[in-house]
Amino acid sequence: MMLTNPLSQLLASTDFAWRREPDAPAALTNLQWRADACDSGSILFFQRFDDGRDDAEIYRRYLADSACAVLVTNRMLDCFDHLPGMGIYVTRPEDWAAVIGRFCDRVYPLRADLRFIGVTGTNGKTTTIKYLESILAANGRRVLAVGTLGLSLNGEPLAATGFTSPPQLELRRLLHAHQDRCDWVVMEVSSHALDQGRVHGLPLQDAGWTNFTQDHLDYHRTEAAYFAAKARILDQLVDGGRLYCSSPEVAGRLSAAGVAQAAICLLDEPTLEPRALAAKPFLALAHNRRNYALAVALADGVLGTGARTDWRHLQAVDGRFECRVAGNRTFVVDFAHTPDALDTILTAIRAGFPGARIITLFGCGGSRDRGKRPLMGAAVARHCDHAIVTSDNPRTEDPEQIIADILTGMPGASLDVIVERPLAVAHLFDLLAARPPEEPWVALIAGKGHERYIDRNGAKTYYSDQDEVERNLRRLGW
Repeated sequence: MMLTNPLSQLLASTDFAWRREPDAPAALTNLQWRADACDSGSILFFQRFDDGRDDAEIYRRYLADSACAVLVTNRMLDCFDHLPGMGIYVTRPEDWAAVIGRFCDRVYPLRADLRFIGVTGTNGKTTTIKYLESILAANGRRVLAVGTLGLSLNGEPLAATGFTSPPQLELRRLLHAHQDRCDWVVMEVSSHALDQGRVHGLPLQDAGWTNFTQDHLDYHRTEAAYFAAKARILDQLVDGGRLYCSSPEVAGRLSAAGVAQAAICLLDEPTLEPRALAAKPFLALAHNRRNYALAVALADGVLGTGARTDWRHLQAVDGRFECRVAGNRTFVVDFAHTPDALDTILTAIRAGFPGARIITLFGCGGSRDRGKRPLMGAAVARHCDHAIVTSDNPRTEDPEQIIADILTGMPGASLDVIVERPLAVAHLFDLLAARPPEEPWVALIAGKGHERYIDRNGAKTYYSDQDEVERNLRRLGW
């Protein structure tokens, strides 16, 4: 029988490793990556990960109640017999991203002249992308930004995505929906995105790499695998594209691995004039200056080099060194959630507020890299006069066990433990209220930044460090 449905034709012409045709072919109308978003016309692209769960749990949680017409996976699953009559297609693992790309090209085609810039790194991706977006928009370019803070057009928020780098199918849908409103797409590109092929087929004119420190070892298992995943951003570059790097360590490691020096440009930290630092105090932080240098270099690839005062166009980034001042007390909300990020921001605070005492409130996310917990505790203990250890996003773990892991890195430190985060923030304010008003303090509230939820036991409950700071300032009349 001749197939007339375009998606059915594409299924039939794709070289799968294994296939089971449906008992009754359906009219296929849409592509989905979420099992609960499917209808009777959906092709569900379900990517199976090595996350410790067995196929029986995957079936119960995602596939048993899905209304999809067709299932496409990246490996054989033991539950196929529980999906009778359904069309099931299995790609070779290495073909997964390319197969999705073929379907996206049919349903979500992109303009040939749409251009892309990507930024990877353990910390600083969001800040660099937001700086770059501001510079390009101020110079008349239409810019779509995709990252941790969601989707924005020329600096104006459009939508939240819940991802640093959305899944491939969702990313293509978003790009297709907004492509007529932009000429450049600037994206955060996470190690997960590179490892899973989420940015497959998107040619980067240039790319940036901020830094590299321990994170996400729950997923990548080893530091070497984590670095190798990030290094795949080089594979996304167009001919002649360059990787601009803020970190000598990263540049040296890439060079040692045999990456051509012509493809890597190591940037110096910029020296900014006093009026720039006065107008944009967040540039007083060394890591923000490095992020700015990276954004300027990437902007040069679009605008050309020349005399520009790009710093004029920058805005403080949501939840990144966000300050409120009450007398001699400075409260800083920041997304810092890795050992290096805490070490970097606390070093900057100590340098920028040499006469102040420092108190840090922080926790660590659950169901993630456990090895970084004591390292985060040690970073805080090195720099602070006092610490408050609390919950962050415990996810499926016991918050008290996460805190216990953190405390192994803080022997002898002056600290309090308060599990519930709102109570911990209130305690921080009460501690400072009890100190003499002439005594300067900087309070770092770390880990949540822009996030407005706490993720616990599969549910996200509204919570914001920013809101809690404002609430306690009002409570104390500051």
